[in-house]
Amino acid sequence: MRKIGGAPVRIALLTEGGYPYARGESVGWCDRLVHGLPHHEFEIRALSRSRQQAAGPRRPLPSHVVLLRTAPLWGPPPEPGARDGGRPSRRLGRRYAAAFAELTAALCAAEPAGGAAKDGIGVPPQDRPPGLADRFAEGLYGLARPAVEHGGLSTWLRSEQALRVLESACRLPGAPRAVRTAQVADLLAVLERLERVLRPLSLDWYGDGRDGAGPGLGQADLCHAVGGGPAALPGLLARHFYGTPLLLTEYGVRLREHYLTSAAHAVAPSAPGAPVRALLAAFQTRLAREVYARAELITPGNAHARRWQERCGADRARLRIVYPGMDAGPFHAVGEAAVRAGDGRPPRLRAVEPQPPVLVWVGTAQPGKDLIGLLHAFAEVRRAEPGARLRIVSTPERGRPDTAYLAHCRVLAAQLFPDEAADAHAVGDNPVSFDEVGSPEAPTLALAYASGDVSVISSVVEGFPVPLIEAMFCGLATVSTDVGAVCEVIGGTGLVVPPRNPRALADACVQLLRDPRRRARLGAAARSRALELFTVEQNVAAFRGIYLELMSRSPGRWGSAREPEPPRDVPFARPAEAYVPARTPAAPPRWAAGRASRPVAAAAPAHDGGSGS
Repeated sequence: MRKIGGAPVRIALLTEGGYPYARGESVGWCDRLVHGLPHHEFEIRALSRSRQQAAGPRRPLPSHVVLLRTAPLWGPPPEPGARDGGRPSRRLGRRYAAAFAELTAALCAAEPAGGAAKDGIGVPPQDRPPGLADRFAEGLYGLARPAVEHGGLSTWLRSEQALRVLESACRLPGAPRAVRTAQVADLLAVLERLERVLRPLSLDWYGDGRDGAGPGLGQADLCHAVGGGPAALPGLLARHFYGTPLLLTEYGVRLREHYLTSAAHAVAPSAPGAPVRALLAAFQTRLAREVYARAELITPGNAHARRWQERCGADRARLRIVYPGMDAGPFHAVGEAAVRAGDGRPPRLRAVEPQPPVLVWVGTAQPGKDLIGLLHAFAEVRRAEPGARLRIVSTPERGRPDTAYLAHCRVLAAQLFPDEAADAHAVGDNPVSFDEVGSPEAPTLALAYASGDVSVISSVVEGFPVPLIEAMFCGLATVSTDVGAVCEVIGGTGLVVPPRNPRALADACVQLLRDPRRRARLGAAARSRALELFTVEQNVAAFRGIYLELMSRSPGRWGSAREPEPPRDVPFARPAEAYVPARTPAAPPRWAAGRASRPVAAAAPAHDGGSGS
């Protein structure tokens, strides 16, 4: 696809802790998106979260990725460079102090009655009431302008002047109790966190190339931010400075994760650390609302994320669900074998003698996955089906498991299911096994699913259930808990039970283990649904259309260094009026003056057949 003017459309992909690093959030999805759109130019601007991630391996980039820039959000702040001549001057410090006062006043202000609706969120900026002006936005862009032009923001945020500004904001009338009790140590901790989050404001990523500097976001045709946190800050600045459209994709709502973490560690307003949590929560909330208000389009990964975005202030008219694309290729052979068998048996090696029924769980061992509840449910399954077995397969490539929690699960499994032997001459064996993908027992992810009759999801907290879709690709019948986007993904092709209910989970598993034909029907239907909705092809096609739509909405920005003026040899690059040989006369000609002065008669009604009067 070519943009009017002959140049390819340039997409600035903004990531945080993900692509192009080998590990992180949304790495596989971004990689498939970039490889699936070779007719676009991509520039990758990535923020790393840790030293290990920044120094680790990276994904190979295709040839149409024309630029890669990275910056850290970890470690000490950057030292003052030649761009700002050392520490900020007094004049620059006063500019930072005025803007930071606006930003912190918005953080310390009490939430208006009615939440986001009363705060003007979801309403276009030009239509917001004057009394609801967003002080956070004024402070943010007020910090961004001098930070981009002169630098030194990180140095100033460590100064005593910044500490005094934040302390004054915390003492404002109407500030929450937790904020008013902030001590110097709390304020220093908040400033340290804010300095890291606001580092994108000081990067040399901006500009339109007119000054002869390197390529900046002002030359991009579209900014695509993956996540609503610090990764969206460069997109906000590009939109504010140059009018570059901003597209936001959130498969996991950052504000939701922050709310859940805060709820899990809720403390009294007078407790130590409460001011830090209150101020950082206010910053995350304001930043998310600003991103939602400025983005031309927001693409959540499922309806569950969409509901959270609406609750956090996103405009419903600018929300469009795009399911994350997953590569179904590794599971194709297993799924085809399951569908061809059609007898409800798993696509594993079938022996002459009947194999014991097997439940399989695949994922990262964490408390939110509720493996403890799964083990108690399996105890009920064993009472109904004494020969049943349970395989717990960890996926270390998707994140480190909680080793303490996994060890506790192993101990519980040994207590609930002592080693059993078929006869006096056989070796005892535990019906619950713990494996990892890549081990001899589970060489690949597809073979891990192929070793089971029924796939089980026992989570109490879940976003977009990737293991559930993988099981659907394999043609397995599934039993899942009703959390996150599970019901939306499964769509009636599997059994769903309430979370934290081992009895209901066990009953659903027993039903499927005793009914092979039902397992076969559900597995085939689940595979068809997954191939229709959750593949890479549908995801890439959706974003191809979204890019076209956003570019069609955006006016042509001629005059940049990349395209100084519209070329003459491209059709429709110039309006038709540009080719008129002579100027239009200021007054109508004489032969038209008389007609113009006479009133125009109304048109006579049309008749089907007869003559008019």
